[in-house]
Amino acid sequence: MEEQPPRGVRVRGPEAFTGLRLEPPKEYAAGIPAIGKALEHSFREMGVLRSVRPLLSLNQQDGFDCPSCAWPDPEKPSRVAEYCENGAKALADEATRKGIGAEFFAKYSVAELSRRSDYELNALGRLTEPLILREGSSHYQPVTWEEANQLVAGSLNGLISPDEAIFYTSGRSSNEAAFLYGMFARALGTNNLPDCSNMCHESSGVALGETLGIGKGSVKLEDLYGADLVLVAGQNPGTNHPRMLSALEKCKARGGRIISINPLEEAGLIRFRNPQKASGILGRGTGLTDLHLPVRINQDIPLVKAWLKLLLERHTKGENVLDDSFISSYTRGFKALQEDLQNYQIGDLIARTGVDPESVRRGADWLATSKNIIICWAMGITQHQNGVATIREYVNLLLLKGSLGKPFAGTCPVRGHSNVQGDRSVGIQHFVDRELNARIKEHLGFEPPGKKGWDVVESIRAMHEGRARVFMALGGNFLMAAPDTDYTARALQQCDLTVQISTKLNRSHLVTGRTALILPTLGRSEKEEAGGGKDFLTVENSMGRVRRTKGILRPASPELKSEPRIIADMAATCLGEGHPVPWGEFGSDYGKIRSAIDRVAKGFKDTSRRSEGAGYYLPNNVRDLDFSSLPGGKAQITCNPLPEHHLAPDELLLMTIRSHDQFNTTIYGMDDRYRGIYNERRVILMHPEDLAGRGLQPREVVRITSTYDGQIREVRNFLAIPYKIPKGCAAAYFPETNPLVPNNRFAAGSQTPISKSVRIRVIREVPSGYPDADQGAAPTK
Repeated sequence: MEEQPPRGVRVRGPEAFTGLRLEPPKEYAAGIPAIGKALEHSFREMGVLRSVRPLLSLNQQDGFDCPSCAWPDPEKPSRVAEYCENGAKALADEATRKGIGAEFFAKYSVAELSRRSDYELNALGRLTEPLILREGSSHYQPVTWEEANQLVAGSLNGLISPDEAIFYTSGRSSNEAAFLYGMFARALGTNNLPDCSNMCHESSGVALGETLGIGKGSVKLEDLYGADLVLVAGQNPGTNHPRMLSALEKCKARGGRIISINPLEEAGLIRFRNPQKASGILGRGTGLTDLHLPVRINQDIPLVKAWLKLLLERHTKGENVLDDSFISSYTRGFKALQEDLQNYQIGDLIARTGVDPESVRRGADWLATSKNIIICWAMGITQHQNGVATIREYVNLLLLKGSLGKPFAGTCPVRGHSNVQGDRSVGIQHFVDRELNARIKEHLGFEPPGKKGWDVVESIRAMHEGRARVFMALGGNFLMAAPDTDYTARALQQCDLTVQISTKLNRSHLVTGRTALILPTLGRSEKEEAGGGKDFLTVENSMGRVRRTKGILRPASPELKSEPRIIADMAATCLGEGHPVPWGEFGSDYGKIRSAIDRVAKGFKDTSRRSEGAGYYLPNNVRDLDFSSLPGGKAQITCNPLPEHHLAPDELLLMTIRSHDQFNTTIYGMDDRYRGIYNERRVILMHPEDLAGRGLQPREVVRITSTYDGQIREVRNFLAIPYKIPKGCAAAYFPETNPLVPNNRFAAGSQTPISKSVRIRVIREVPSGYPDADQGAAPTK
């Protein structure tokens, strides 16, 4: 039975069914339904009149950046609608007219709130005043900002070591807020700066840093328009980055081809009905994917190895399918790769992928004839034990083709949160950068710590073992985003104090330390008070461009403060007036923060001025073909082993996925429209033969278990759904299945949890009969 925390709080929320309805999966994304859903959410949350102005300002150069994904804006954004359905949902979610404060929390205890689903918690509205959950209390109560700052300062200053504090960062914060937050932690004396990258794209940063010398992608948005071939691997842009579909549409219009590599065939990559074009509204839209390769979960490496062998065979026979000049001039390790590939047979490699050989060879043909190739990927690639190796293998393909450092070619890791890349650029990192530390000492006047801090996995373990006493989160929903939900919950409960800087209520506010603070902050769409309301903030998109963002809406409550102001006030209270960093000035003048960023963070220069309009790109050595920081001064071709999962005969490999009505852990609604799954999240998608092989009927109630190191983890009350997915594979939504993800299994090199390749068993929950799920009825006996 699930261990319950103090105060009777539920860690996982309710497990009741909500009334499943199934339809055939959609064969296109966007179009009129997307417009309707965007307006529906906007009007419901913001009201009809209040929706117009912020929607017209979303992703505009004189407006504010979308609070959801980090997809870049074009040089000349559409003045009508430079946003997607999920961007509109994110805005509506943030700018909702609903709010909750002291009166609400006096009525409902933490235990009562924990019985609500994540969807229901998010739907309550904006947090409107600072709150405290005192030790032994069952209800949050109002607290003044001054008292909250004093409590944080007292707790931090009372630690035996600064390393007993953890400063977690989600990816929505501005560059200014993230910079102050990172400097506050270092000024206190710790590099315990875990962030959401650790759970998502850390594998990308490690792999790209090792092979190309920078942990970021190399392409610009315009490069996608002219590529000969785009590989989209482990990614579902129709739901997670819908504006990417417009770029792919332009690629197709110019004669480019697209290969999608994913266990699931997603609607957004089948056909795109651009809502800004008549053909998208009245016609069939644009077919995007030319070739879909339904690889088994985490079998990308054998796919790429098969392609490399096929290309090398043709090249050795005299066909000019590789770029010899590029390989000799800019790479290191080609001979070792050739020797390593001799250990594999093409037929065996293709068999591992589960893809038919003809399709694999067709992809090789297109790679052979393409000069300009872009490879895009997301968490379907990064969240495996061999996530780093998989990305290195894809980089091998680009290096052998010479598809780097030129237009229309390169690496394109597609980030999630809107400023997760900017956070890292301004110093949110748990590892030590000696050059950064030197600049901090020179320009901010204090000695930063030289000891490596904890990432997410290490932080959870430290809290669980009682080695950390204060946990602070700048945004996000740490509990539900992290692996092994029950283990993470017990870890948080070991803390003396947990602090959440948030816009809305989530489960991380309910599973807390002995004392807990909620510090409500402004959203991206709301006006900032600094500079008399005329100041702005900056963010960096997933392709390295820094630009302004300036909210326009009146704040949800006069009690709200901006993130930079919250951090500056907290740091000033904790570190005292004699500290060399002018925290008070930073909290009231964001231009001074940007000046400090320019001096301390690598690549930033004259940001207050250059961030105007379309903004400016940070330096990128790959674009300049400068690999001087790497061994031998060249890009590194690597040899990567095949993935091994050692499944038992009754085990499947599970990947956790998002529904169309969610962004990360935020649940906007209960539908996954493109996959044809409505009004239910407690489902597991399985190949029909895998259902039959376990004696299961469609929609039968099951429990799912994972076993690692003899420990069995489980989630109960799921509906088994037949779906088009490779045999031996399964998919289910997170965070509902995060309890199955072990805390001690992660990507080698990056420690990213294995959320996309969890060994599971699916077991009948009800011995006979199953619910009429369309009606939400109880199971029959």
